[in-house]
Amino acid sequence: MANHKVVCWDCGCDVDDPFVNTCPKCGGLLTVKMDLEPVKEMRPEDLRKEPIGVWRYAPFLPVDYDKRVSIKEGGTPLYRTDALAAECGIGELHVKYEGANPTGSFKDRGMTIGVSHAVELGAKVVGCASTGNTSASLAAYASKAGIRCAVFLPSGKVAAGKLAQAMFFGAKVISVDGNFDDALRLAREMAEERSLYLLNSINPYRPEGQKSVLFEIMDQLAYDVPDRIILPVGNAANIWAVYKAVKELEEVGWIDKIPMLTGIQAEGAAPVARAFKDKDKDFVPEEHPETVATAIRIGNPVSGRKALHAIYDTGGYSTTVTDDEILAAQKMLGRREGVGVEPASAASVAGAKKLREMGIIDKDERVVCICTGNALKDPDTIIAHSDPVCQCPNDVAAVRKILLG
Repeated sequence: MANHKVVCWDCGCDVDDPFVNTCPKCGGLLTVKMDLEPVKEMRPEDLRKEPIGVWRYAPFLPVDYDKRVSIKEGGTPLYRTDALAAECGIGELHVKYEGANPTGSFKDRGMTIGVSHAVELGAKVVGCASTGNTSASLAAYASKAGIRCAVFLPSGKVAAGKLAQAMFFGAKVISVDGNFDDALRLAREMAEERSLYLLNSINPYRPEGQKSVLFEIMDQLAYDVPDRIILPVGNAANIWAVYKAVKELEEVGWIDKIPMLTGIQAEGAAPVARAFKDKDKDFVPEEHPETVATAIRIGNPVSGRKALHAIYDTGGYSTTVTDDEILAAQKMLGRREGVGVEPASAASVAGAKKLREMGIIDKDERVVCICTGNALKDPDTIIAHSDPVCQCPNDVAAVRKILLG
C-alpha cells in the first residue's frame, strides 16, 4: 500500500477521521494525497507484470493490494473509431468503453478501492445514493466482500437494468420520494450517524480507483498523450479523477504533456457547463434536473468545483448537448462502430461532434471519448427511440416482402 494522507481540498489541513466525508474545520471537500516518491524510481513497463486493469496501478492506489476486493475490474477496450471520426470531422478519435467493466460501468473502478478501504476500516454496512450505476456496482462489491449494502434511489428515476442489478446482488433498496440530491442527503445523514460507510464519490477513496481509466488510456496509447479527453459529467468525480491521474503521471515524469479535459453535460442538467460559460469557479445548483441520460441527471454535483478546476487548469472546455443530440450520438456509435452505450455515455461523443462543429476541437486533434456505461443499463430508452419491431406472419413470403421490399 502506497503512503498517503487525506487532506482538505479547500483549506489543505490533514484529516485523520476516516469516517468523515468533508473537512471538520471548514466543511470543504476531501482528497487523497499520494506519496509518489517510490514511483519516481519506476517506469511504466515495471507495472506490466500485472494484467491491465485497476490493480496494475497499485503503486498509485491508497489501499492494500494483498487485501483487495476485486472482481477483475478495468482493462476495458480502447477502440480507434475511424468511421466515427470521419462522421465528426475529427482527425483521430478513440472511445474508451467502460461498459465492459464487470457490472457494466466505470463505477467498478472506484468501488474496488472504496469497498477495499471499507473492509480495512472494519465497516459492516456500506451505502450510497445513486441514479443507478453506483448502486449496481456497490451492491456487487459489497456482496463480494461479504458486507451489507443499502442503496438510496430516486423514486421512478432509475433505469430498469440498473435497479435489477442492485436487487440481484442483494442490496437493501430504498426508493426515496425525491431526486438524486434528496437521496444523497439522506444517505449522508445516515453516514454522519455512523450507521453506514458512505461510498458516493464524495468519499475521497472512490476517485482513487477511477484514476485508473486514465492510466489505462496512457498504457493503451503507449504514453503518447492525446490532445483532448472528453467525459460525460454528472456528479463530476470522474473528470476530477482523470485530472488527478494526469497530474500524478506528470509528477513522476511519465508524461510531459497535459490533455485538455472536456466535460459534457445534458442541457437539462448542466450546472458545471453553465458555470464554465460564465467563467465561474463555482456553480449554482439546479433544483429540477431533467434529461433522458439518467446517469447524469444531477443538479448539485458533489465534485462540481473540482471538475471546474480540472477543466480550467488543463485548458479544457465544457458545454451542453440536447437529449436529441445524445440519442443521435448513441445510435451513431452503435451503427458506425458496433459499440453499445447508455445515453449518458453517448454525451461525450455528442460533445465531440458539437465541439468540432463549433471549431473548439481542431480537425487534426487526437481525441479520446470516455463512454461510461453499457447500452443494456437502459434498454427501455433504446426501445423507445428505435424503429418498431416488424410484426410478421409465419410465412416466408411475408418475410421476403419485409426484407426485400
